[in-house]
Amino acid sequence: MGRMSPDVPLLNDYKQDFLLKRFPQTVLGGPRLKLGYCAPPYIYVNQIVLFLMPWALGGTGTLLYQLDILRDYSAAALSGGLMVITAAVIQLTSAHAKSKSVVVQRMTALNILAEEDEHEFTSCAGAETVRFLIPGKKYVANTVFHSGLAGLVCGLGTWYLLPDRITSLYGSPGATAALFVFGWLTLCIAEYSLIVNTATETATFQTQDTYEITPLLRPLYIFFFVSVDLAHRFIVNIPALEQGNQILHILFVLLPLLWALGTLPPPDALFFWAVEQVLEFVLGGSSMSSHLRLLAMFITSAGTPVVSYFIPSTVGVVLFMTGLGFFLSLNLSDLSLVFRRGVARPGVERGPKAFPGSCGHRFSRKECLLSTVVLGVALLEAGLLHHYAGVSQVSRSSSQSILGYVLMALLSILWILGETQSIYIFGIFRNPFYPKNIQAVSVFSEKQNKLLKIGVVRWILLTIVSPLAMVAFLALDSSLHGLHSVTVSIGFTRAFRTIGVMRDRVRQFITKLQFAMTVLLASWTEKKQHRKITTTLCVLNAVFAPFVLIIIVFSALLSSPLLPLFTLPIFLVGFPRPGQSWPGAVGTAACVCTDTVFYQQMIPRFTAALQTAMAAGSFGPLLPGSHYLGRFEDRLIWIMVLERGYSYCCINVKGLELQETSCHTAEAQRVDEVFESAFQQEPPRTWFLNEHLGNVLTPCTVLPVKLYSDAKSVLTGIIDSHENLQEFRDDLVKVLVWVLIQHCSKRPSLQENIPRTENNREALPVVLPALNTSPYPKSLEDSDSLNSDTFHDWSDDCIFDDEPTIKNKKEKLQFKDRPGTSLPIPGSVDSQSADDRSTSTGPQNDLYRTMLLGFPAVDKGQREDVAFIPLVEFSCSQSHLLSVPEEWRSNCTPHSRITEASPLFPEDWYQFVLRQVECFHSEEKSGVLEEIAKDKALKAVYVHTVMACYIGLFGTDNMVPSPGQIVRVYSGGLPCSGTLDWLSEKPELFQLVQKAFRYTLKLMVDKASLGPIEDFKELMDCLREYERDWYIGLVTEEQWKEAILEEKPCLFSLGYESSMGVYTARVLVLQELLVHVGKLNAEAVRGQWANLSWELLYATNDDEERYSIQAHPLLLRNLTVQAADPPLGYPIFSSKPLPIHLC
Repeated sequence: MGRMSPDVPLLNDYKQDFLLKRFPQTVLGGPRLKLGYCAPPYIYVNQIVLFLMPWALGGTGTLLYQLDILRDYSAAALSGGLMVITAAVIQLTSAHAKSKSVVVQRMTALNILAEEDEHEFTSCAGAETVRFLIPGKKYVANTVFHSGLAGLVCGLGTWYLLPDRITSLYGSPGATAALFVFGWLTLCIAEYSLIVNTATETATFQTQDTYEITPLLRPLYIFFFVSVDLAHRFIVNIPALEQGNQILHILFVLLPLLWALGTLPPPDALFFWAVEQVLEFVLGGSSMSSHLRLLAMFITSAGTPVVSYFIPSTVGVVLFMTGLGFFLSLNLSDLSLVFRRGVARPGVERGPKAFPGSCGHRFSRKECLLSTVVLGVALLEAGLLHHYAGVSQVSRSSSQSILGYVLMALLSILWILGETQSIYIFGIFRNPFYPKNIQAVSVFSEKQNKLLKIGVVRWILLTIVSPLAMVAFLALDSSLHGLHSVTVSIGFTRAFRTIGVMRDRVRQFITKLQFAMTVLLASWTEKKQHRKITTTLCVLNAVFAPFVLIIIVFSALLSSPLLPLFTLPIFLVGFPRPGQSWPGAVGTAACVCTDTVFYQQMIPRFTAALQTAMAAGSFGPLLPGSHYLGRFEDRLIWIMVLERGYSYCCINVKGLELQETSCHTAEAQRVDEVFESAFQQEPPRTWFLNEHLGNVLTPCTVLPVKLYSDAKSVLTGIIDSHENLQEFRDDLVKVLVWVLIQHCSKRPSLQENIPRTENNREALPVVLPALNTSPYPKSLEDSDSLNSDTFHDWSDDCIFDDEPTIKNKKEKLQFKDRPGTSLPIPGSVDSQSADDRSTSTGPQNDLYRTMLLGFPAVDKGQREDVAFIPLVEFSCSQSHLLSVPEEWRSNCTPHSRITEASPLFPEDWYQFVLRQVECFHSEEKSGVLEEIAKDKALKAVYVHTVMACYIGLFGTDNMVPSPGQIVRVYSGGLPCSGTLDWLSEKPELFQLVQKAFRYTLKLMVDKASLGPIEDFKELMDCLREYERDWYIGLVTEEQWKEAILEEKPCLFSLGYESSMGVYTARVLVLQELLVHVGKLNAEAVRGQWANLSWELLYATNDDEERYSIQAHPLLLRNLTVQAADPPLGYPIFSSKPLPIHLC
């Protein structure tokens, strides 16, 4: 993404032409009168005829009514019936045209962008013409349903727009004529979109209209207007209803404008928005984290007043509403899980005293106990106070007044205590009680603990005192003594509902006004946001300031986003939508990449830290729809509150990309500046103001979280040092010895399969090779040079291709496994011969097979010529416990090469490692290990295996490997040789060799950075630390992700930066670090997401360099776009709804 520039176009040339064609089609409901190419006149004439068809049919019924031939309802029925027939004919014509034209498709277009909309028309009623005019429906059911619906719309519309009816409302012929003409235009627009060609709506909620819901948008609102008129017809003498009908008749002719501007929501968004608003402000609930939970909670909450309406006792109503209301305020998912576990295992102790909640969180028994106690006290309190209020009406009134003042005082105290937990008071002044030194985690935690004591007081007042005070206030209300009242059954008086709605709408108005001022001022003051039209737009906003305020007020009243078109100071009222802003389920989609694992690891610990801070009040009021932004190193964590209840909230956490694009970096730097100015100023002034007051991000607090710090370094001077590379070769042999011995010592004991000889100390025979019978050459000159098999096959020019892989010898392995073949495999013992011997000689030869050394193999014929092979005995009966597995004893490397390389074997280190093995009991450990260390046969096994692996990696000469060869082997690419074939058939040994190689490289880096290794003990401790605390591998490996999720303390990876031409090391260290968290302007997020939806789904402006995705340091525009749900946004991680228990 390029740098931000004022000259970046809002729309490119193609999209501008596309939008100019699409928008008139949206305004008119579907007719395509601007095609962008030359079309025959009958195309336009046919569209006009189809557009005016409903008016003609409705006009027929209207005329017959005006002539007193038909009554009003008969005229409406006639118009509706004619419209049904017409709609059916239109759809059948479309289906017939489709059936005639699916045979041949022409593929002659060369310029897709220029010709994608072009059609070839042959006649006025040709198949191509019909397909262009009437695309038809995807489903037969929709064909029938939409045709019937079109007749209903036409019939009711005719009734709604009868001239006599309009005249009776306004008493003016001029108003009647205007409303009749423009009203029928509205009906024609709705009918055309329903049965002819559906227009693309500016108010688009779903990315795809799978079930053809979009055509229902316009008829839906027509039905609403008509329903009010019908109610006024049959319910007379209600002045408010008559006034509403008059207003709606005027708004009816403005419906095309509202549809074109995208102010009215589509049916699916309208439904969930309406359910959410009713649940929150009528039934006293909260927004839910999913649509399914929303519907379940709505149905349950709506059924509660219905049940209470039929309870005959006032005390029963009070207790029922108190208890059920408390249950509905809890997290029902946790309650259902607790109930299921209790039923499934009654009376059984469950070990840990916690119930696992969703997504790995815990619903503890402490929370169960708290809820139970509060519920019991609330029920007892409500019952007693209700009974007391029924006895003394005077005391009831005075007590309720006192409790009202107590609630007001509690609200004030809670607000003050909450402000002390955040870095800023009112978001403007720095909190003098907040810790001033946050550089060290330990110092910050110590000072923060003192502040959290105030948070505990706030939590007690909020969680225990306030609910009980509210229950007492409601229990003393006089309305509870009158049964069978709808108001009482709902559980709230009109005043309470009005206060709740007013508080929410005022809050939205203030935040929307702040957002509008930020957009307006930023477009003028920020040079990179200043465009040629900026001055004009600012002047227009100043001149029409009252109109802009009306738009903001209207947006707040509807609880809909304030949409800044292209994020410019051009404000529109977005259509109302659910609080989540997106139609899909939370956490089901993300643009997963290699960096996603960092967010997966940190989420459990991060949410635990959030739990403490949220319970203390550091984040302010936890309202559904609130957004927060966390920052640590290059990681950006986006937090959204989805749901809020008693002592819990439900959040969604998203992780943004880590790549450093210019726009991403510019906004991330501004985020760092905002947090640094709040938390890291030295020395901080006690009452200094928020320097970034105009930013949509307001710092809240700092959270200590255990997560990975990411450090990258350049290995120039280390990996290319000749001295280091020479030491690398020597260290590799030592590390190979240590890795193999450690692996063999940790294998399952072989004592069950091998006869014990501790008492009689019998010698165990081991097969050694007959040096004069080796089928391989005795010297390197007798065969191809090893270097020609290894390093000469490599070049540094190709080592930086895609990650190398080991050659897979599938053909060879498949040939080996075929029935009827008995060809020997190099590096293995003939299984058939071994089996024959074991059958004939009994278990003793099993011992021979177990201890058999894998020296150079001979083929079958040669083996049959050898009568006996000289044997060497283990000097220690326990040596077999540490011997190398038989299948690893290589036969692929010539013995002469092993002999030549054997002086490199570190015998002192070998004996030191053996003496440190911990696989024996302490009382016999020292003596047994001493005997094993002196066992020459065991040493011969390790010399042969280790040097075979070493030769396969580097050869026998003294050539120092190049850095490119080091990287190649580190990545898993061995040189092409017989060793590669041998290791590819032994994946476990290959992994050990690769691990040893990687440990050696890490050792080289550590020695260059920290200094040389002094003795064997220090080297041993270093290797043990690698084994215990480190994962050393590649970022692209699956084990890398697993190590992060398992929270391995440290990780190391080697890489190559091709753009800079340098080798790099990446080190991750798990430690407790501080994460800065700030609160975002929720309306700024909703407004930018609404603009994103409009741009991508309607204007199809998906240009990666478009203006509205460029960096905006005040609005954080690029980060906000990233945080949107896919496919419009691209977070690399998105969690499922996470419950946070605030106790």
